[in-house]
Amino acid sequence: MTLLIVGATGTLGRQVARRAIDEGYKVRCLVRSSKKAAFLKEWGAELVLGDLCYPETLPGALEGVTTIIDAATSRATDSLTIKQVDWEGQVALMQAAKAAGVERFVFFSIIDADKYPEVPLMEIKRCTELFLAESGLNYTILRLAGFMQGLIGQYGIPILEGQPVWVTGESSPIAYMDTQDIAKFAVRALSVPETQKQAFPIVGTRAWSAEEIISLCERLSGKDAKVTRMPLNLLRAVRGFVRFFQWGWNVADRLAFTEVLASGKPLNAQMDEVYKVFGLDQRETATLESYLQEYFSRIMKKLKELNYEKTKTKKEKNKRSPFKKVNSQ
Repeated sequence: MTLLIVGATGTLGRQVARRAIDEGYKVRCLVRSSKKAAFLKEWGAELVLGDLCYPETLPGALEGVTTIIDAATSRATDSLTIKQVDWEGQVALMQAAKAAGVERFVFFSIIDADKYPEVPLMEIKRCTELFLAESGLNYTILRLAGFMQGLIGQYGIPILEGQPVWVTGESSPIAYMDTQDIAKFAVRALSVPETQKQAFPIVGTRAWSAEEIISLCERLSGKDAKVTRMPLNLLRAVRGFVRFFQWGWNVADRLAFTEVLASGKPLNAQMDEVYKVFGLDQRETATLESYLQEYFSRIMKKLKELNYEKTKTKKEKNKRSPFKKVNSQ
């Protein structure tokens, strides 16, 4: 089996690649830049240049590929729109996969995408799921809620640095999951026949609101958070304004996702049956408490070491300073 991973340099994709390599799969990664993906080659993956938004680059990348795990999605820093990457690019990939005779296609979607037709990313994910189901490919759809990794930049670092933590509206509880655990499900799906032509929620052990996460970070860091609430109506106004400009289309589409985050509706699902189907042990899944505990433990230890070294250096400088003797006299 030759496994092609799309989006392998991303937060989730790199964990999927790592897991697949560790489990002995022959891994090929579709990348836009071999330089930025050098770490994947060091892990043992084969790199092939290509881009979802340039369909002519896909047939060559798919030669000999039997399975695809698709973790590609547009990024906030991309110049391309969500529609270009998450719809047009995905459709091109699925069509190329069908033409190449790919046997399995694992796709990452978002839980409850069908409930937010007014949010571009959610509606595009819903439509992509339908396209994949009707494509004739042997698929597995994994519907995610959120990554624990994103919480570090959103909550952990601002709280440690005394910067504002932004909260919008009535925060929706979200069942965040460690991308390493998500990768387990993605790779396991390849060897479990019961996952074929099925869609599954893949979410964390429980849903957390923004307020609960902030409280947990405060307790673990020993610092108080500076919480700033952004009125939802203001974000809607900003979104409407930037939609008038082509450069703002991507920004506007991403701002629309705040409607999901501020709806108050939980992004969560029951996982007991899912664990049974995949043959995985739920007790081995990282909890949000353990994930953040590990992060803050490492950071606080590092800060103490840096503070110790700084104090030690300052004392040594004072001992060598000639002005100290003059002042003491």
